[in-house]
Amino acid sequence: MIRVNSVVALFATLCAGFSEPADACTRAVYLGPQEQTVTGRSMDWVEDMQTNLWVFPRQMKRDGGVGKGSLQWTSKYGSVVASVYEGGTADGMNERGLVANLLYLAESEYPAVEDSRPGVSITAWAQYLLDNFATVEEAIAEMKKDGFRVVAVDAPNGMKGTVHLSISDATGDSAILEYVGGKLVLHHGKQYQVMTNSPTYDQQLAINEYWKEFDGAVMLPGTVRAADRFARASYYIKECIQTDDPREAVAAVFSVMRNVSVPRGIRKKGAPNLSSTLWRTVADQKNRVYYFEDTASPSLLWVKLDGLDFAPESGVRKLTMAGNRELGGDQTSHFKAAEQFKFLSPAAH
Repeated sequence: MIRVNSVVALFATLCAGFSEPADACTRAVYLGPQEQTVTGRSMDWVEDMQTNLWVFPRQMKRDGGVGKGSLQWTSKYGSVVASVYEGGTADGMNERGLVANLLYLAESEYPAVEDSRPGVSITAWAQYLLDNFATVEEAIAEMKKDGFRVVAVDAPNGMKGTVHLSISDATGDSAILEYVGGKLVLHHGKQYQVMTNSPTYDQQLAINEYWKEFDGAVMLPGTVRAADRFARASYYIKECIQTDDPREAVAAVFSVMRNVSVPRGIRKKGAPNLSSTLWRTVADQKNRVYYFEDTASPSLLWVKLDGLDFAPESGVRKLTMAGNRELGGDQTSHFKAAEQFKFLSPAAH
């Protein structure tokens, strides 16, 4: 039984949220039998971000996108990613089944500009992890070294770029990475299946503990606020059909992500971050298939990573989806050679 003072505190947190700008996007990890792991996410934003899909090969020379003092690396793994503004990786899966999802977090506070460590733009953060690690454990071991600083970048429309990041792998391991008070905070473990937006993750977990006291089949919070979406996603990702059939597992995750999406046309005046869901992705990490759903399109499309060439000489390839909403079905063979996009940098804004 939750103590009365705990309930009061939680309700105070919930009520306070109604007076603050609400945020969007949700991520959930499905842990089916026989390691049938699937990660889904929704992308909600105030405007079309001209999202396309990209194939990046191994052995790409990269930098953190912040100019002088950027972190340098060479990619170990190939990946399929969803871009935003043709200047950042917002979502994707690498050839080993590691998935990275970038979500908005208004409370993010990054290291000070005077920090002398090599820098990585928030638009390159997810790509850095996809390029370098096969598992969550490997990624977290490196992140704990705190060897570089993450740098905020405003969106082209002038909105502040404040994000946190989730990663999951083919074993179902999961982690949440966010910067609070300029320090990196990590939550690592299979139990961290769901992430939304505000407040910071420790507070999201506390709010969700309150909703666990209720029977989700009888009552769940139904608004588009982040805390409410967290409660719904946490309940449904565990209560939906649990199967090792990849088709059923992917369908189950899509059904959960649609449940926590924001209908098209919904927007709160004065809170531009509370916006309609633009697209959803679902990554089958056991079978390495990456699904993409544009909410303005009648069709679902997918890419089979096992059918892609990630050899260094294969080059960068792009599937143009912006302005082409009739795309559907298996698009594995339809990527075209393209020049890689440049990560948005602080200097650009």
